[in-house]
Amino acid sequence: MAEKAASPPPSKPLTTQEWETLIDDFQNGVDHKWNSLDPLLDLLLSSLLRKDFPLSLKLQLLVFLEEFSLSFFSTQHQLHRLVDALKTLVHAPPDAAPAALKDQFMVSATSILICASEKIEGEAQTENNMVELLLTVINRPNFGSDRHTRIIACECLRELERWKPGLLSDVVGHLWSLCQNERTHASQSYLLLFTSVIHSIVTRKLGVSILNTSVPMVPFNAPHCVADSGLNLKELRRALAFLLEWPQVMTPCGMMEFLSLIIPVAVALELQPSMLKVQLFGMIHSFDPILCHVVLSMYLRFVDAFDGQEGEVSRRLLLISRESHHYLVFRLLALHWLLGFNRLVFEKTKPTLELCSTFYPALFDPLALKALKLDLLAFCTVCVCALRLKGDFDELVDPVKLFEGGLVCVSSFKWLPPGSTETAVAFRTFHKFLIASSSHSDNDPSTTRILLDSMIFRTLQGLLVNMMLEGRRLVPIVVTFVDRLLSCQKHSWLGECLLQKFDEHLLPKVRMDYKLVNCFPIFNRIAENQTIPPLGLLELLTNFMIFLVEKHGHDTGMKSWSQGSRALGICRTMLTHHHSSRLFLRLSRLLAFTCLYFPDLEVRDNSRIYLRMLVCIPGKKLRDILNLGDMILGTSPSSHPASFFNVQSPRPSQKFKTFKNLSSCIHLERLVPLLVKQFWYMSLSNLVVSNSKPAYLESIRDHRVPVEEKEFSDSSNTQIIPETGRINQPQEPLRVMDSKVAEILNTLRKYFSCIPDFRYMPGLKVRISCSLRFESNTFNRMFGIDNITTSLEEIDALPAIYATVLKLSSSAPYGSIPSYHIPFLLGEPYNKDPASQNVSLSIVPVGVGNDSREEEKYRATVVIDLEPREPTPGIIDVHIETNAENGQIIQGQLQGITVGIEDMFLKAIVPSDIPEDEIPRYNFDLFNTLWEACGSSSSTGRETFQLKGGKGIAAISGTQSVKLLDIPATSLIQATERHLAHFVVGVSGEPLIDAIWEGGIIQNVIWEDASPDATSVTNHDTGPLRLTYNEEYEKGAISNSRKRNLGCFLVLIFLPPRFHLLFQMEVGDVSTLVRIRTDHWPSLAYIDDYLEALYLS
Repeated sequence: MAEKAASPPPSKPLTTQEWETLIDDFQNGVDHKWNSLDPLLDLLLSSLLRKDFPLSLKLQLLVFLEEFSLSFFSTQHQLHRLVDALKTLVHAPPDAAPAALKDQFMVSATSILICASEKIEGEAQTENNMVELLLTVINRPNFGSDRHTRIIACECLRELERWKPGLLSDVVGHLWSLCQNERTHASQSYLLLFTSVIHSIVTRKLGVSILNTSVPMVPFNAPHCVADSGLNLKELRRALAFLLEWPQVMTPCGMMEFLSLIIPVAVALELQPSMLKVQLFGMIHSFDPILCHVVLSMYLRFVDAFDGQEGEVSRRLLLISRESHHYLVFRLLALHWLLGFNRLVFEKTKPTLELCSTFYPALFDPLALKALKLDLLAFCTVCVCALRLKGDFDELVDPVKLFEGGLVCVSSFKWLPPGSTETAVAFRTFHKFLIASSSHSDNDPSTTRILLDSMIFRTLQGLLVNMMLEGRRLVPIVVTFVDRLLSCQKHSWLGECLLQKFDEHLLPKVRMDYKLVNCFPIFNRIAENQTIPPLGLLELLTNFMIFLVEKHGHDTGMKSWSQGSRALGICRTMLTHHHSSRLFLRLSRLLAFTCLYFPDLEVRDNSRIYLRMLVCIPGKKLRDILNLGDMILGTSPSSHPASFFNVQSPRPSQKFKTFKNLSSCIHLERLVPLLVKQFWYMSLSNLVVSNSKPAYLESIRDHRVPVEEKEFSDSSNTQIIPETGRINQPQEPLRVMDSKVAEILNTLRKYFSCIPDFRYMPGLKVRISCSLRFESNTFNRMFGIDNITTSLEEIDALPAIYATVLKLSSSAPYGSIPSYHIPFLLGEPYNKDPASQNVSLSIVPVGVGNDSREEEKYRATVVIDLEPREPTPGIIDVHIETNAENGQIIQGQLQGITVGIEDMFLKAIVPSDIPEDEIPRYNFDLFNTLWEACGSSSSTGRETFQLKGGKGIAAISGTQSVKLLDIPATSLIQATERHLAHFVVGVSGEPLIDAIWEGGIIQNVIWEDASPDATSVTNHDTGPLRLTYNEEYEKGAISNSRKRNLGCFLVLIFLPPRFHLLFQMEVGDVSTLVRIRTDHWPSLAYIDDYLEALYLS
């Protein structure tokens, strides 16, 4: 049965259960059920004063009032009522109003007053009453029982002062007196309140006297002072001196806020930084990271005041990093501070060099700590270079000893796997030491010659050579290291010089054995470099080929073929990067020896072809042919050893014959025609002018995680946000979450975790089945072939195409579409009428199709796999390349394939842990959850959901629409069963259930309001739908039945890559109302045409 409408709420005071129901309805967007109540604000405020209500409900009501404050407060009178209620509660005895309720009421009232006043214009009396009440609360210093309430009142006054700077400037003298008298732990809040008022006075340059107490604190009136009227510097300095005597009573977090307010005041008053230094510098010796951060922030603002204390700060930070009882994050933070601090005082390098011997990582330090300490050692080498340029050679530190001593802590990388973290840290250290004194900036005065002549470079090149000789498994890591240098425009010369040193020192020392192929990646880099003469490498390859020939035997297996092919791959690389004159003599001898004596036939054939090309073709044409061969064969250069198997002998290239009218002969058609052929589609990305991608196009974005280190190129810009800016930024309001919202979010998190992130893993596929055919008559006419044949020889005379490749592309966001390969296809018989194959795809009748097996053998099934980035219609462009029987290569453009919105319809993903018999219930619950999340007042808020893979996140931004279909229920049910049966997750209403139960097409759904008889019927009859025809209905004799609601369909459709389309069809006798909700609003542009084609055509 249809759900009954909720009865109107009572007008009397609400009970506890009714309040909880009201809060749930407001959060679910169904607050209209409570419109008949008396002014809800009055009921809520009166409920807060009731003694029979539990404290937890009162606190919940306050949070509810704050969350929906913009709905409840629209006039000054309502705000006045709120302040009056707060005053009544604050002055109530403790047994009637607990301290927790008073505290929460003050916080909520302050927040509501600030938020609501932005849209309410009126008198300031309400604000004055609020401030007066809070001042009354704090005007009880040293009163122990309510000290926490006074703390909350101070914080509320601070927020009001931050909202309206200078609001408390007239009572600043009274606040100073309260700070002097307060002796409990609430003194911190009093001091911060007083500091905030002083900060407002200084920033706005208010000419008020902070010693004047002639203006009473109660009753309170807003001040009328004028900004930029001049400061009373003498009194302000006296107040600042008072504040600097109280840092010891503050917590670390309070100290950070205190300093963020004090520093601008001290700068504005031109205060001597030594006053701050004397009072606050001692906190550097604390073990709290916040206090250390406070001192460093002060140092950054007053660098000159701390002249001569660089060594003390460095020693303290280094001591923190060395004490193992601290948390690792604090120790890492101390090293980050130390590295940044040393760069700040780079001109004063002597204190840093005095401590460099203590920067060496300890043996049992965590690896992250070792990496940062090695960065410090690399920075010390920069300091050494700076002192040498100045000519100060006293007590210099040897940078080579720093380099070698620092590597001791990660020396285990030599025997650990190449992919180990220690190996990554070691090579990161190599890079840091090598380019430490050279930045990526074009204005850097350091030159490449200085780096090449440095002892670090000479030591490093010897270390890398010995490393590759002793452990050849590290060769790929060395190649990656060299590639990193070569890819940098500023340091590419370092990479080339390293390769030259490898050619001089590595090639003569390598041992000739089967493991030499491990060094082939670095040999390939040497072969690619045009500045290195190829003679040494060619001599090594010749000796290696001789070794393979001599060691070949019956137990060699595939070694000779694989390693010989890799050696020829290096020869091919040298042919494509060097002039033939540099290679001719030695390379021709190598290839000739391989042709004559190598045991493997394929290697001999390839070397013979390369030798013929080297002898007969000039150098430039030879390089062009080899590069063209790579493009035709699809082989690309790679550093991986397996790439050397891609050695192909050159083949004569075929000439392509392009036909402009090839689509008149060869046809690619859909097997299932579209209901509506989309002649248009919205391309929202073309409408975007800005560089940033709009939120409605950004379906999936990355989950931001902290990154330990980034390397900045010369075009990178770094924006440093000062700590003061972060503190003064407004905090986002907290969102209260009840059990229902929590259940919705848990369901969505579990569901979205099953949706793959197409950016990092294969996404969801949409498959479109098509058929490829071509007409023999037209095909033969294009090639000038006579097609006069008898019926007996007709099959043998039919043309055929071979090795067909369909290359698919689209301007729509469908990702990379893989090509499709068809080995063989026979042409259609000559007597077939081509005109019979042309079927309009605009609006087609359902069920049209020919399943004749005789026709199927002249067609090839083509399955187009799409991986949509956005659920939108589009057109797939088809380019064909095929071979005729005479070997001619044919290419051209075919008619495009239209993709409709219905092609994007997929069933919702079901988590793997859901049992088979519980899938219908899961889909039904998922529909309700998504329906709620896509509503206009969604309770999910700004919640984001992590996708499968753990990197991408998505948010739900719902849109809703309605569509009225003037269609009889019989026709609607038949169309729904034919096209949307797989997506129906629920059916409600006894008449509708009885109408579709007998057909048996819609199954495995949730039947709501089903009668006991209907649920017990076995589903053996799967015949067509049968409904009784009533002639009186057509004549209009039955008027009441036109408005009868038969029931409702619930349809859940998944739109890849992660969107949804929800239909709630309220089925009537003669019309149906379709309520549509979706989290991808552009799809609504196509759904209207789809529904009309599905039900009204």
